[in-house]
Amino acid sequence: MKFTRWTVALYMGLMFACGAVVGAFAYRLYTVSDVSANAGQRNPEEFRKRFMAELKNRLNLNDDQAAKVGAIMEQTRQQFRAARLTIEPEIQKIREEQRQKISEILSADQQAEFQKMMEQRRRARDSKKDSGMPLPPRQ
Repeated sequence: MKFTRWTVALYMGLMFACGAVVGAFAYRLYTVSDVSANAGQRNPEEFRKRFMAELKNRLNLNDDQAAKVGAIMEQTRQQFRAARLTIEPEIQKIREEQRQKISEILSADQQAEFQKMMEQRRRARDSKKDSGMPLPPRQ
């Protein structure tokens, strides 16, 4: 089969156009899927709203059911808060024991640096708390 110059030019143009289309889609995919440092940070209220919307849509909840689920979620939230308040003093005691044990095995210079390090961590945690950002696990 013999190709004329016009046929070859047409095929080359089509190949170029296909490459341009694939490149455009790949560029769009690359720019849309950027990673955000805030992606892992969740607002509890936003999570609750999304969860309730998903329950309503997927389970076809009526208004009465949705209200009851909302009340259950609020009751559960209060229970979690109460549990955290009761357990937090015990966790703080364990942290203090850990710091004391670590401090006991350090030299005087190391103890001073350790205290400085703990104070910096506390200030960083407090500043994040004041800014509304989620806090990292305490050590």
